[in-house]
Amino acid sequence: MANRAMSEDSVDRSEGFGERLLGLLLDRARLMPPQLIAPLIAEEVARIGGRDVSILLQDYAQELLVPLPGRQLHVSEPEPVDGSPAGRAFLRAQIVEVPQAHGVRMYLPLLDGSDQVGVMALTLDAVGDDDRRLLGRLAGLVADMLVTKNAYTDQFFLARRREPMSVSAEIQWSLLPPLTMSIPQVSVAGILEPAYRVAGDSLDYALNDNILHVAVIDAMGHGLDAAVMATVAIGAYRHARRVFVSLAEKYAFMDDAISRQFGPDHFVTAQLMHINIGTGELELVNAGHPAPLLIRDGRVVQQLESATTLPVGFGGEAPRIRQHMLQRGDRVVCYTDGIIEEHVDGGEPFGEERLIRCVNNLGEQPSEGTRADLRRLSHTLKRERGGRTSDDATLFMIEWHGSAADHLAVLD
Repeated sequence: MANRAMSEDSVDRSEGFGERLLGLLLDRARLMPPQLIAPLIAEEVARIGGRDVSILLQDYAQELLVPLPGRQLHVSEPEPVDGSPAGRAFLRAQIVEVPQAHGVRMYLPLLDGSDQVGVMALTLDAVGDDDRRLLGRLAGLVADMLVTKNAYTDQFFLARRREPMSVSAEIQWSLLPPLTMSIPQVSVAGILEPAYRVAGDSLDYALNDNILHVAVIDAMGHGLDAAVMATVAIGAYRHARRVFVSLAEKYAFMDDAISRQFGPDHFVTAQLMHINIGTGELELVNAGHPAPLLIRDGRVVQQLESATTLPVGFGGEAPRIRQHMLQRGDRVVCYTDGIIEEHVDGGEPFGEERLIRCVNNLGEQPSEGTRADLRRLSHTLKRERGGRTSDDATLFMIEWHGSAADHLAVLD
């Protein structure tokens, strides 16, 4: 007992400078009104010699990083995601440092989990390893505060908007999970177009133990009717996911909800997946949706076909589940028909062959990560379609790494 007491007494519990700085933010976060986050962050940065603090949030189209207005924040013009230091920090989730005449401008990714919220920028006279460590942790706390406060203010929504948003898009964005997630075993990324007018497309996922649950849907029609149908479909999917286990039961529950609510003339196409992130085993149900693409070593090696089930809402029979086995580094890309049915010059649909060619061309370039690569693919496809997006067009990418995460639960 004496040795144990001595061991406990010898533990250093003193509060260092970094702990006091971060602890102040933690202590006040619970009661902090959203509009006071900016002044507190600016004050915290000033204590370590920083100045000209900016909080840059991604816009809904994932094209710009937009400065958050606020007292004591440095507000400048939006910065493009492509080709700017802030954009590099955002896409690569890495600190970027730019030497200037009177110091160093630092761009720190704001990561909530692994979802990139935006970037925090500030200037220091000089940067050392202690600065990088402390500011990296501060950026993580800032990201968590922004996400938490976002739930009960419109301030951050409004800062991210670059044009008016339709009511249907308002509904869809409120449904979505974070559009990126990355853990050692798997990463996902999604993008929806047109960002400010999307209606019937939606996606959802959840990681429960070792199973990644994924749904990508496309509700028939346009505008508010499609958004309402998508809302019911996603709500039914989430309810079934939290009650049932099998993909067949999820399909049946969604099918019943759509048919009861909207009648026999309405439907939703869907892809439902289970991916075991430990083994790479993938289970797929395709309910009238375009088949996902399997990408290996940067090239499409096959379309993940399965016995096509009737779309959700038509009262189809129990679906047959198709199994596939992923290899480490494999990517699966799901997409809605707005990608391939958009008419290009000459009046022909864009088509699957053009889509696959674009994927293969991008695969010849060095990867910058799941989110950056999917964003690049989306913008390439839009250019190839002449900049048009007359229907909802959704992409969702899953990359299976096959790594382990147990080491993260062990303190060094």
